[in-house]
Amino acid sequence: MTSPLLTTPGAIANPPGTPDAGVAWHLGDPFGEQRAAATGVAVVDRSHRSVLAVRGEDRLSWLHSLTSQHLLTLADGASAENLLLDVQGRVEQHLLLTELGGTTWIDTEADRGAALLSFLQKMVFWAKAEPRDAGEELAVLSLVGPSTRDVLELPAATYGAAALPGGGFVRRMPWPAADAADLLVPRDQLGAWWARLTAAGARPAGTWAFEALRVQSLRPRVGLDTDDRTIPHEVGWIGGVEQGGAVHLDKGCYRGQETVARVHNLGKPPRRLVLLHLDGSADGRPEPGDDVTAGGRTVGRLGTVVDHFELGPIALALVKRSVPVETELVAGPCAAAIDPDSVVTEDLVQAGRAAVDRLRGR
Repeated sequence: MTSPLLTTPGAIANPPGTPDAGVAWHLGDPFGEQRAAATGVAVVDRSHRSVLAVRGEDRLSWLHSLTSQHLLTLADGASAENLLLDVQGRVEQHLLLTELGGTTWIDTEADRGAALLSFLQKMVFWAKAEPRDAGEELAVLSLVGPSTRDVLELPAATYGAAALPGGGFVRRMPWPAADAADLLVPRDQLGAWWARLTAAGARPAGTWAFEALRVQSLRPRVGLDTDDRTIPHEVGWIGGVEQGGAVHLDKGCYRGQETVARVHNLGKPPRRLVLLHLDGSADGRPEPGDDVTAGGRTVGRLGTVVDHFELGPIALALVKRSVPVETELVAGPCAAAIDPDSVVTEDLVQAGRAAVDRLRGR
């Protein structure tokens, strides 16, 4: 759906066919909007995101059995990131869940909500769970910046949630920056909340600002920074709520668990998510999905590409684990370099691998 906030003066819409079509790309000053999100506070219209609701007394145990996150003890006023995997452990869906007032609210990418709802409805069977589309009820706005709490009172805990006056709720988030919050507000109050937040000091911003900070913080987006081979370990989604992850390693069976456990205990993922710095003098920009090459050989896949107000053109990419950090790369028409700070050193001995070595007398 097209956001009514696109009538805001200066609003430039995302191009049709892009993941954020229907909301503003920027409002006339994209770098100024990014600076506000990094140093002050900005509000971003993300009302195109799909929103679902699940009611019923079995909702949490039922969702727990289907997905990668531990949800049995998810308290009222708590949230979690979560994944739906296929039988090979590859990522199909990334979703945010919030438990509040007897309902589990789910929001996900605009182009994936229908498929997720269809899957959930087919998997109800005997469970007392009632998934439905709630996109006409609630719409997403995001606050980003160190001054967020000057604009709106936030829950004390990261991923905490609290009801908003007039309906909906606010959820404190650790990304795209350390101080951020999602507001799921009644869709018919979207304009009123936008006016309220901007009057309180939040600068209106488009998705360009949100995406620039998300890429800088190395947070992947399903469908852009993942492909049909991506497993959670490759993109940093391992960990429970406390670790800001979407895959709990100490829970019961769910689809794709075998791959998660095998890689965690015995192996290494074939690729890793890295931040690339792109040559800003190149003629043109690469596109998500383009090959990343080294010496003419394909070594990775490009994800989100964005111009950052301080870092210049940057991108996320899935690159083969064997590629050294200092390797000279090419992404589309641009020379590219891996940001060394984006590469996590993994030198811990895995429990499964240690057990195998002991059995072999190593």
